[in-house]
Amino acid sequence: MIDGATKLIAHIGYPTESFKSPMIYNPYFEKRGINAVVVPMGCKAEDYGAFLKLVFRLSNMHGALITMPHKITTLGLVDEASVAAKIAGACNAVRVDHGRLIGDMFDGEGFVRGILKKGRKLAGAKALVCGCGGVGSAIAASLAKAGVAGLGVFDAFPQAMSELSGRLRTHHPALHVSQGSADPAGYDFVVNATPLGMKQGDPLPMDAARIAPSTFVGEVVMKEEITPFLAAVRAKGCDYQIGTDMLFEQIPAYIEFFGFGATTSDELREVAQIHYVS
Repeated sequence: MIDGATKLIAHIGYPTESFKSPMIYNPYFEKRGINAVVVPMGCKAEDYGAFLKLVFRLSNMHGALITMPHKITTLGLVDEASVAAKIAGACNAVRVDHGRLIGDMFDGEGFVRGILKKGRKLAGAKALVCGCGGVGSAIAASLAKAGVAGLGVFDAFPQAMSELSGRLRTHHPALHVSQGSADPAGYDFVVNATPLGMKQGDPLPMDAARIAPSTFVGEVVMKEEITPFLAAVRAKGCDYQIGTDMLFEQIPAYIEFFGFGATTSDELREVAQIHYVS
């Protein structure tokens, strides 16, 4: 039940049809008796700068989840950002604190938590991240923090790729960073952090034939559980992580950030009502 005391959390992005967060947070809030609700809000890029500031003028606006295509833009709109957000060059969470907007980034943490929960070790490994936008940059930053020895980054936009490489080298000078190739051969971990797979007929983000069966594959697209990319690597025998795994593993960090206490991904999975849009 939503009432006058309900704390609003906006889930801002565009388009909204593939959003899964409301179907996780809201059943959890109901179970725990937390008077809060996550509401999808579709906002196009050209309106976002003004909209974010304006929506936080609402007296019952508690925070916001930020998704494509706004994560990078958000970093320049908040009053204070975490170290993780600065390294990633993006924010995916905003809360208001005495009138100031506080930004953080949890995509990378969620992704890494998911890998570690599956028993994989990242320290000393080689990883490739295809896609250097908000989510890809966050994952790269968290992989670096987790101790990978080598990190390859690729993006169709050279500037985004170059800027991420620079931030990684600045904050992790011992890390070997390479850029410019989406060839997955020779990597222990490969990640699709591009939007490829959101639309029917999209090409694969990298050549699946070049991925070794021993490679662990991560996906961020959540339109469907097994994307065409995951179907291709699964056929090769690869272990993999679906897009919603990253989502579930980062939500406990979000909930703490919003001041709603502690939970686990297992508790969230028990109450979630995830449905896939075909």
